[in-house]
Parts: sequence; C-alpha cells; structure tokens
Amino acid sequence: MKKRSQKKEEVEKLNGQLAKVSTVILTTFQGITVAEDSQLRRAVQGAGGHYQVVKNTLAQHAAAGTPAGPLLNGLSGTNSISYTQTDPVALAKALTKIAKDVPVFKFKAGIVDGRVLSISEIQQFALLPSKEMLISKIMFLLQAPTQRVASAAAGVTRNLAVTVQEAVKAEKFAK
Repeated sequence: MKKRSQKKEEVEKLNGQLAKVSTVILTTFQGITVAEDSQLRRAVQGAGGHYQVVKNTLAQHAAAGTPAGPLLNGLSGTNSISYTQTDPVALAKALTKIAKDVPVFKFKAGIVDGRVLSISEIQQFALLPSKEMLISKIMFLLQAPTQRVASAAAGVTRNLAVTVQEAVKAEKFAK
C-alpha cells in the first residue's frame, strides 16, 4: 500500500505530464497478459507516447487543471491512459493495432487538442495519414506549381537556344 506522500508525488508527476500533452486516450486493460502488456508498452513508446495504468481517484486528481480533466473525471473500473506530446495519429494507430491483436484491450474515450473523442472517432483518427505524411503531401502540392514554372521557363530558353543554333547551321545570320 502506498503512503499518502507517495500518492501525492505520483499525482504531481502525472499532473506535470498531462499538462504538457495534447492527446490522451483512455483504455481498459483488464484481461491483458504480461506479454501483451509489454507489446502494448513498446508500441506506445515507439509512437512517441507513454502508457500508464492509473488508479481512478489519483488520475482524477492529477488531471485537475489540465486538458485531460474532462476525460479523467469520474472514472470507474480498470483504466489505463496513453498520452503523447507529439503525433496523436501515431499513438492512435499503435493503440488501434494493439486493440485488433488483443481483443480484451478496449478504448473508452480520448481527448485530442481539448476535444473529447468517442471510441469510433479514435478509430477514424487512426486511419489518417501520419503527421510527416501530411506535411510531405502539402510540401509536394506547394512545390509542384514552382517546378512547373521553372520547367516552363527553362523550356523557353532551351527552345530559343535550339532555334538560334538551327539558324546558325542554316547560315541565316549575315557575317
């Protein structure tokens, strides 16, 4: 049994972490084996997130004053949270993959940038491309018109050079 001071320290640590994150996903872990739990933790860490089994009242106290407050208020049952400061899509994808592999692992709810998400919204969120993929697509779309302009400008000068070269070969210029 933890002492009150240990619980307070744990609450303060979790509060500091939850204050920095943009994404928190609430799940239930009842019935997960140790091997599956290890796999889950590795997948979440690989996505740049953190996974933690939480006591309901400690999580509620830790979430007070953070964006995760509405999500972690009034918890019941066995709960765990996954959270990240980086890419929320990567975390949702990792958890969705684990949920498919481990049927007893279930989503309860989530919060992304202050907006509470339902189970179906989390699963739809996981279908989105990653942040890096979206940035690369935007960069491609921004770069494509520039490449076309540069290609068109180079084509004009290339065509002019070819025309002048052909005229010289045909001796069209006076000497």
